[in-house]
Parts: sequence; structure tokens; C-alpha cells
Amino acid sequence: MPGYSLPLIALIITTFFAAGIVKGVTGMGLPTVAMGVLGSTLSPLGAATLLLVPSFVTNVWQLFAGPKLGMLIRRLWPMLLTIIIGTIVGSMVLTGGNTKLTTIGLGIALVFYAAYTLLAKALRISHRLEPWLSPVIGLVTGLVTGATGVFVIPAVPYIQSLGLERDDLVQALGLSFTVSTIALAIGLFWHGATPIGNLLTSALAVVPALLGMVAGQWIRIRISPQLFRRLFLIFLLLLGLEMAVHGLR
Repeated sequence: MPGYSLPLIALIITTFFAAGIVKGVTGMGLPTVAMGVLGSTLSPLGAATLLLVPSFVTNVWQLFAGPKLGMLIRRLWPMLLTIIIGTIVGSMVLTGGNTKLTTIGLGIALVFYAAYTLLAKALRISHRLEPWLSPVIGLVTGLVTGATGVFVIPAVPYIQSLGLERDDLVQALGLSFTVSTIALAIGLFWHGATPIGNLLTSALAVVPALLGMVAGQWIRIRISPQLFRRLFLIFLLLLGLEMAVHGLR
């Protein structure tokens, strides 16, 4: 991992292993954990470049875990298209060099996602609303992704509100995250913000991420996923608050 000190290398390995555990238990959360932890240590831009390859590999794994990929693409393509557009536009913020602004934005995104998921009641979106709501959700998700590197707001609550069966929901989330990762990579490449050294480190980070996913799947059958998820969200909430407050100082 060129250009990194041993303590930082240890932090990157530990972070992606922990993020993999979260994804193995809950089915999501790897980019969010990586952005939250590494974004507070490096910068949101540095963290975003490191998560590209692990996020892509683990989300493609999740994407092809179900049998209805074609159906989900046909249903969600308006959201996916605007995610790409919004992410490329929003990446101007992440690559703009204002670390204070991106740190505050990342912290706010983590707080919003954690608080909403912990406190809000599950929504149910009518199928009639999808044709016009999906592009809006995709565009907002893309702008947030491009500006902060966090893929989950508001795409995850929206997808969860569509009434999909569990396996289809997991696959739909994998589809959304995969498209967001590709779009973020395009945005970062477009603005020349992906050094070769970071990409090499990102590729090497796949190993601890996959090991973490395996460990997470082992943990999932031995503890309550609901309790684990609640503790994970509280951690994200506190981390996001710390980042937002630190950025305002």
C-alpha cells in the first residue's frame, strides 16, 4: 500500500474487515462504514477512492445472489439512470478540494440515515407513484453520493418501501449500490481524483472486506441481526455527529 504508514494500513485493513462484517450481517453498510471511519481519518475524497473496488466486488456478489435481476432493472431503471447523472454532477463537490465542506456533508448524511432508520416507521410507496418518484429519488441519491461518497440516502428507504420480497430486496439494494459505485468511479476519474496508488490499495482492501463478509455471515446465525443493526446505526449516528461538529470548528 504505497504512501501509507503502518498504522494507517492497519486502520484501512481493520475498517474494511469491520465493514465486511456489517455487510455480512445486515446485507449492506460496507461503503457507509468505510466512508465514516476513513473519511474522519483521511478525507472524504481519500476514503471514496479507497472504497471503490471493495464496494464494487461485494455489491456485484450481492447483485447476482438473486434470480430476478432483469425484472429489477426494468422496474428501477429510471432511478438507476438518474443516480448516474446525479453522482457525476455531485462529484464536483467531493473533488473540489473543500475538505471541511465534504466532512460536514458526510457527517450530516450519516446522521440522517442512522436517525431515519432507527426512528422512522416503514413506508409503503404505491406502484402508481414509481414512474415519477423513482427518477427524483435517483437524482437526490446521486447528488448525495457524488458529494459525500454515501450511497444510502434516500435510495435505501425508497427501495425498502416498494414491497419487494426479501431476496428481491437484497438484490435490488445490490443493484443500486453497484450502479452508485460505478457512477462514483466515473465521477472521480472524470475529475482526475483517483491516484493509481489509491486504486491499488482499494484493490488490496477487497481481501479484508470479503473475509469480513464471511465472518459476518457466520455471526448472523449466532446473534440477533436486529440488535446488531441497531448498534451499528447508533455507532453511525455518533460518528456522523462527531464529523459534522468537527467540520464546523
